[in-house]
Amino acid sequence: MGMRESPKFFLVRMLWIIRSELLKSGAEFIQAGELEQADDLCFLSLDEIAAFANREWRDWHALIAAHRETYRVELRRRQVPRLLLSDGCAFYEGISTSAGNAAAGSATVLTGSPVSPGSSEGKVRVVLDPRQAHLESGEILVCPGTDPSWTPLFLSAAGLVMETGGMMTHGAVVAREYGIPAIVGVDQATLRLHTGQRIRIDGSTGRILLLE
Repeated sequence: MGMRESPKFFLVRMLWIIRSELLKSGAEFIQAGELEQADDLCFLSLDEIAAFANREWRDWHALIAAHRETYRVELRRRQVPRLLLSDGCAFYEGISTSAGNAAAGSATVLTGSPVSPGSSEGKVRVVLDPRQAHLESGEILVCPGTDPSWTPLFLSAAGLVMETGGMMTHGAVVAREYGIPAIVGVDQATLRLHTGQRIRIDGSTGRILLLE
């Protein structure tokens, strides 16, 4: 258990080293007039980087621009589907209990998948970037999802609501470790809830009651 984060740590560290070297090379290619931005190489696949290094002729500026546009479009994606079937059907909402489904039609109740038991009432704090969270003690953290960089916020949060995730994802596991209620799979939670709004969450049933 003590080593469970090591593979991800070293993978992320290695990716950072590779990116740093690509940026250095990109700066040299800018001086040579072959690239326009230092991170242009980061928008090429490994095969494309090899071809570029071998001086194969391609319209590299157009190719990089196309990859940048794809990246820009992906950044606008509000939510990654929780489940994507082979026929193209996408599912965004979590699995609700029967009690949650019974209230799903109410404008004052949202539902998701319960992943950490307990209940909590407090004001919402919608956070998209953990570095700019401004989360105050007793607030309920509402976010698209979490990873280890979000862990310090759990010290102040009275509860957690995520758009994505499951029973064994980072936010759910850490919420149980810290003993705070958590609900995941709440479709468009960061849009349907707003900072300062008072809610009550039940991490045992997956229900979110909108109090105001």
